[in-house]
Amino acid sequence: MNHEFMEALDELEKDRGIDKDVLVDTIEQALLTAYKKNFGSAQNVRIDFNPEKGEVRVYSQRRVVDESDLYDNFLEIELAEARQINPKYELGDILENEVTPKEFGRIAAQTAKQVVVQRIREAEREIIYNEFIEKEGELVTGEVARVSDNKKVVYIRLGKIEASMPETEQIPGEHFKAGDKIKVYILEVKKTNKGPQIVVSRSHPNLVKRLFESEVPEIFQGIVQIKSVSREAGSRTKMAVYSIDEKIDPIGACVGPKGTRVKYVVDELGGEKIDIINYSEDPAEFVSASLSPSKVVKVEVNEEEKSALVVVPDYQLSLAIGKAGQNARLAAKLTNWKIDIKSESQLNDEE
Repeated sequence: MNHEFMEALDELEKDRGIDKDVLVDTIEQALLTAYKKNFGSAQNVRIDFNPEKGEVRVYSQRRVVDESDLYDNFLEIELAEARQINPKYELGDILENEVTPKEFGRIAAQTAKQVVVQRIREAEREIIYNEFIEKEGELVTGEVARVSDNKKVVYIRLGKIEASMPETEQIPGEHFKAGDKIKVYILEVKKTNKGPQIVVSRSHPNLVKRLFESEVPEIFQGIVQIKSVSREAGSRTKMAVYSIDEKIDPIGACVGPKGTRVKYVVDELGGEKIDIINYSEDPAEFVSASLSPSKVVKVEVNEEEKSALVVVPDYQLSLAIGKAGQNARLAAKLTNWKIDIKSESQLNDEE
């Protein structure tokens, strides 16, 4: 408990933001536990840790009681006996005697060091947690640290911490090796006993949204808005966009000069197809646009049930539905409407 140790506490407060008073309180509690463990005292004791002098003293505590109430000599002292020590003592006061063991200094130093080391770890974890909780829902670039033996989890190094990308958050068919630089979406940041746990994703729809935000200045500026995104990772994404400025074409802004902006996103996602459509407050228009690239003859909407009957030309039916129903499925997710697709022939037969 020398002067250097005290200087170290000052540095911790300055460099790591660890409150010195809180650290001193923590050390005192740890010293109390260490004293009882090593000296088996059943007494009530108080630890006095003087940060300025680097001294540790142990005091036994006994409550001043009336003679008729005396029950435990270790914990209590009669009023008459207490007043022999100091006439000012009254009932209920606490009388203290120093009981610092000679060998307690070494134990105190070891205990204090352990507390400080543990507190540094906790502070670092807290700093990392605070840093990443603010990035939850954001796009970051990381480096692949390793891939689990069963290939189901990819661990991404993000500065001082490793994030995990479980199989469910990976793009099907993507493979990584240690050292690869990749962009990921921070899905969740949790506090655990072992420190912050960060889960990242490449399959989440918001990854596409964040990629476009980083690439399209009009989106970053708020002129072009991404209203909704539906995605089947590794295969296809649909994104509805809207411009608050009539002079700016939202789809054109996202596609970019000679398609450079959308190409950047497609390349980042390993060739995933992206349909960019115009958002509309008119449900019929929005549902019709959502089925792009299919052409639509007409849309009948049911506002109450939030469902729509879409009629397409006969030769466009398979395109509208898509392979294994993907186009219709993504359109329904994008619009949040139930969509029933029929060809003109099917509708005429029913009528």
